[in-house]
Amino acid sequence: MSAFTNAMRQLELAATAMNLEAGLLERLKHPERIIEVDFSVRLDDGSSKIFHGYRVQWNKARGPYKGGLRFHPQTDLDEVKALAFWMTIKCAVVDIPFGGGKGGVTVNPKELSARELENLTRSFTRAIADCIGPDKDVPAPDVNTTPQIMDWLADEYGKITGQLQPAVVTGKTLAHGGSEGRGTATGQGAYYVFESFREKLGMDAETATVAVQGFGNAGQEIARLFHHHGYKVVAVSDSQGGIHSEEGLDIPEIIKLKKDSGHIMRQPGSRDITNDELLALECGVLVPSALENVLTAPVAEAAQCRAVLEVANGPTTPEADMVFAHRGVPVIPDVLTNAGGVATSYLEWVQNKAGEHWTEQEVFTRLKPLMNDATQSVMRVAEEHAVPFREAAFIGALERISRAIK
Repeated sequence: MSAFTNAMRQLELAATAMNLEAGLLERLKHPERIIEVDFSVRLDDGSSKIFHGYRVQWNKARGPYKGGLRFHPQTDLDEVKALAFWMTIKCAVVDIPFGGGKGGVTVNPKELSARELENLTRSFTRAIADCIGPDKDVPAPDVNTTPQIMDWLADEYGKITGQLQPAVVTGKTLAHGGSEGRGTATGQGAYYVFESFREKLGMDAETATVAVQGFGNAGQEIARLFHHHGYKVVAVSDSQGGIHSEEGLDIPEIIKLKKDSGHIMRQPGSRDITNDELLALECGVLVPSALENVLTAPVAEAAQCRAVLEVANGPTTPEADMVFAHRGVPVIPDVLTNAGGVATSYLEWVQNKAGEHWTEQEVFTRLKPLMNDATQSVMRVAEEHAVPFREAAFIGALERISRAIK
């Protein structure tokens, strides 16, 4: 089942539970604008190649469209639509004044040189420049896009408009208006959410182990934070596979080796495992931190975790949600858990608009209450409506979006 089909099923479940007006539901099933562009990129050998890009602007009732930009060979309109919708929900869940959007280019960036990647970024920026802006649509990094790529986008947009406007994009390097803490904000925000849930889940560092599937920036940071706070992280994996140790892994060392070698390396006392094996491990907290739809119904049936903490976007299918609910395994949803990234993007945008630069401590001092308040709101709605946490997050978000539309 496609990511977009899953997203619309999640919308309908929440809409039914809260008795959302039919007109509002119909409006929220459709993006306000879909931009598709074909653009030419000059390659190092002097030839040119046409690439296909997207920007989906879902809803701006609560503020400018906001959402990442990914460069990936499997990027297509279905995926970008789903992600744009989820961003609309996510921004409302964490109660920041943004709507939702998402963008992407169908490309394998590993096949491009640094110069070709810059040419691609600048060409795509020119193609969508009239659709974005600090008060219109604010892109950010996502899969295979970096702070350097965001710098190129902001610079090209400044050339087009005749004025450098750092707030047109977030996730930039520090030298070009980026925020302190942005690189670790998704993982940090996810840990704040877990801490708020911890008592309700009946977990602590003495009794709960952790397995992290996906070891990019967010996966590494959440694993590091669990390890730092005394939890045994018993397994981690990336796209090539993973390692497991019942005694716990040395996460800082694994992060260092991953950065040096590009892959996860076995430690003394650990064993190699596949991603599928990791998802079925007995553990306290299962943390999917990679791509969509990894937790299907059969995986949920086989899972031996006590809770799921979604750091990836859309890792759990609706069928798997039903299985987890039937088994009494709480799923802390992506639209809450990984909202630390967009919340910190909002804080970067505020700094850019005000011409300020805050310390990392100032950023996280503002981030923590945003995440804690959002978590308390989701738990409150879950109790009021007697629904799982995902539905509760959607209901709270839809209430805020509906008020803004009206």
